[in-house]
Amino acid sequence: MPSRIRFKKRALLPLLALITPGLFLLTGCSKVSNLGFPEKVTSVNDLSLPLWQGAWIAAGIVGIFTAGLIAWVAIFHRKKNEEFPKQSQYNIPVELAYTIIPLVIVAVLFGYTAIIEDKIVKQDPTTVMHDISVEGIQWSWQFAYPEAGANAIVTGTPDKPPVLVIPQGERVRFTLTSNDVDHGFWIPAFMIQMQNLPGVTNYLEFTANKLGEYPGRCNMLCGRDHTRMLFTAKVVTPTDYQRYLAQLKVAQS
Repeated sequence: MPSRIRFKKRALLPLLALITPGLFLLTGCSKVSNLGFPEKVTSVNDLSLPLWQGAWIAAGIVGIFTAGLIAWVAIFHRKKNEEFPKQSQYNIPVELAYTIIPLVIVAVLFGYTAIIEDKIVKQDPTTVMHDISVEGIQWSWQFAYPEAGANAIVTGTPDKPPVLVIPQGERVRFTLTSNDVDHGFWIPAFMIQMQNLPGVTNYLEFTANKLGEYPGRCNMLCGRDHTRMLFTAKVVTPTDYQRYLAQLKVAQS
């Protein structure tokens, strides 16, 4: 018997080694990791990042708990003899638990996602300072700047991806369209994605807060050169943005 007790104590070590780091990461840190995304790059980040972090924390807790149960069964309920184990037809409390708990988790995540999504897609014309049109084409992008004139259009190619210039700190409304197939306007660092659909006009409003250049791409499988459908989102100061619009006006004359 003593040797059996010592075995169980030793067997707990791998289990503790598995669970403890996860618990430390989830509860022992004063700051939650951004998990691959920067902070405060756009107004959308401020909304999306907490939801992203919360979803991973929930997944981490479930994963650690599940791994602990698997380890417990593997260590303490291994086959000990040739006796056939007791069979149970059903266990109502356990079955209710593993049905209700996942439903609660999904419902909470869905609820928060719906709330955040409504805030992201909400349009407020009174706060919009600029308009930019984004048209997806096989296989590049066209960016139009109505403030600089009807023909102020920047067209890219797969070999020469275009640059989308955005003013810092000023809310922009993007009008998203497509002239051929489904495309996806996606700037990963901004935590922003919305589809460009033929015959449908979508709108997206946000404010870019940090200067810099950020890669963008199409995230809808749109044909042969889908992987080359790239662009760069360049956030500039309001003064530089007005200078850029002036350059587009001159290019039309």
